[in-house]
Amino acid sequence: MEKNIKLSDGNIMPIEGFGTYKLDTQEKMDVAFKAAYKNGYRLFDSAQLYKNEDLLGNSIKKFGVDRENLFITTKIPETKQGHDSTLRAIDESLEKLQTNYLDLLLIHWPIHSKFFETWRALEDAKEAGKVKSIGVSNYHRAHLELLKNQAREMPVVNQIENHPYLSQPALIEYDKSQNIITQAWSPMGRGSVLQDATIKEIAEKHGKSTAQVVLRWHLQRGVAIIPKSKNEQRIKENQAIYDFELSDKEIGMINNLNKNQRNGDDPELVYEIEHQYPTH
Repeated sequence: MEKNIKLSDGNIMPIEGFGTYKLDTQEKMDVAFKAAYKNGYRLFDSAQLYKNEDLLGNSIKKFGVDRENLFITTKIPETKQGHDSTLRAIDESLEKLQTNYLDLLLIHWPIHSKFFETWRALEDAKEAGKVKSIGVSNYHRAHLELLKNQAREMPVVNQIENHPYLSQPALIEYDKSQNIITQAWSPMGRGSVLQDATIKEIAEKHGKSTAQVVLRWHLQRGVAIIPKSKNEQRIKENQAIYDFELSDKEIGMINNLNKNQRNGDDPELVYEIEHQYPTH
């Protein structure tokens, strides 16, 4: 299986990346970044809301990694949405990450009142060369259908919560039909699926961990992944998923575990949406 995927705009993205959520000190970021890069990760996923873009930028500089060898993603938060404020936010991210371009920029959550103008800012930033690819996060089909009405170009990525207990097959199929890559955040359901008996059974058969089986399940469905860990052994283990294959039956067994179970959006994100930007 290829480790890279071609986006609809022609750019190439690693199908597996490294999530930096909760790496909130320079020491944690340094340890995780060094281990991840050493073990083959090249995509690093951040967000303004994580408050660690500067930490990631420092780690990249500290370890002397060539910027051209990295694929850096960040996201625009709710509080910075709107055309001009999004453009300012992009400049803030570039400064903190110590780079002059982003490989992928996402809108973190859809906000109705700033919906089209925020997307237009991403399109403008791409035209200006500050961003190579643009996409969205936590968008449903209705959001994407709405965006079609005014978008000059559509997102190349939709990053959503996705794991065996929340497999979202209809949204993934819709994304595929629109040439949008689905990228899973929380690909292991924040650990909730790792003790599942069915997944354990499949893991034993392949001599793999349950985490490796779950990540492989994502890849075989065409879903990109951004697992995160602070533990070097698990960081390494999460990359060792290209030397085995799940059967169609095993894929089906895992598909059948779906419970439409969201593991709860991060409390800070929920606060941003429900209190500052009511969604009803």
